[in-house]
Amino acid sequence: MDFLPRLLQAIAFIPGIVSTIESLLGHRSGTEKKDAVMSLLQTALSAGDAVMRREIVDDAKFRTGLSAIINGVVDCLNASVWAKTQPGSGPSAETASLSA
Repeated sequence: MDFLPRLLQAIAFIPGIVSTIESLLGHRSGTEKKDAVMSLLQTALSAGDAVMRREIVDDAKFRTGLSAIINGVVDCLNASVWAKTQPGSGPSAETASLSA
């Protein structure tokens, strides 16, 4: 499978991953939750394998990009009915403001 389809597939999983992590780690800090999301995403992408095959040539920039996507998803979820209907279980504003 080419890298671009794998990347797009992983991006499609971000809202579900964020929601799951928020449910499991809701009481933890935004940094801890974001680290958990990043870890799951990197596993889903097999980022280590992609770096080895030279598909990701700048790992730090790639992680920064994933971090920005996660922040955007959290912003969208926080602005949605989803966050309003699940008191205390939606993504926190703290998560959205973090940078990797």
